[in-house]
Amino acid sequence: MNFSEFEHDSEVSPSDAQARSQAASRCTWVSVGVNLVLTCVQIAAGIFSKSQGLIADGIHSLSDLVADFVVLIANHHSQKDADEEHPYGHQRFETAASLILGLLLLAVGVGMLFSAVDKVQHPESLQQVHVLAIYVAAGALVAKELLFRYMLTVAKQVKSSMLVANAWHARSDAASSLVVSIGIAGNLLGYPILDPIAALVVGLMVTKMGWQFGWDALHDLMDRSVDEAEVVAIRHTLLETPGVKNTHDIKTRKMGDMIVVDAHIEVDAAITVEAGHDIAVEARRRVMQRHRVLNLMAHIDPWQKPDADHLSRT
Repeated sequence: MNFSEFEHDSEVSPSDAQARSQAASRCTWVSVGVNLVLTCVQIAAGIFSKSQGLIADGIHSLSDLVADFVVLIANHHSQKDADEEHPYGHQRFETAASLILGLLLLAVGVGMLFSAVDKVQHPESLQQVHVLAIYVAAGALVAKELLFRYMLTVAKQVKSSMLVANAWHARSDAASSLVVSIGIAGNLLGYPILDPIAALVVGLMVTKMGWQFGWDALHDLMDRSVDEAEVVAIRHTLLETPGVKNTHDIKTRKMGDMIVVDAHIEVDAAITVEAGHDIAVEARRRVMQRHRVLNLMAHIDPWQKPDADHLSRT
């Protein structure tokens, strides 16, 4: 007997979802403001001071600015209610946004690598940078680190993997600004090659982070299951439900920051269909209340008797 849609009784209320969306939007708009200022200042100062590293860092900030708008669009669409074409809702807009962020970082990183390698191969074209560059790089480092800490705090509060990805994107900028600052300082001390080397390191950092974000998001879009610890916790909740004798074949897949679960629940074979249905409803309610589960599909099996699905596999 299959039970596909029971009443939604999750602890994630509409007000919680609205607060989550508002916090994500507010956080991202703060990032937009910071990255807009940094992009303009870094690129302008980089051109004026002839710093390859500072220009690279400014381009990185520009990619952050584009990424912020991707997050804003995804955050808006992911809050839409379920419909006929999207019966589980639109939460995967967040995962798709994380994939776009990863691809964006990857493209920016590769472009920075090509530019930096070209400069390193032609050291005769390098010039000493203006002292202004070190002040701009240091200011950008402080601004990006503060932005990262703010965004990560909000991301953890609202439990958004998309915002976590964007926060770490800001941290990658902070790390790149640190490397750029070191490269500029080396250039000012008489080692001009250190500036493009700093740009090269930044490119490697951005490329690596883009690959990680993109790869993780791709797996989530391919219905990757949650980690084993969370599956064990869900199984424990099911087994605590009165009337559930055992459970097996628990399958999970991520739906944005939520989880969709399929589970076989074993109940006493002597009880009525109505009683089995009531047990399944209670099991679903408990799982959705205690875990970040969007929906639980319950298949009822008689206790200690293999069902047709299992017999066909043996």
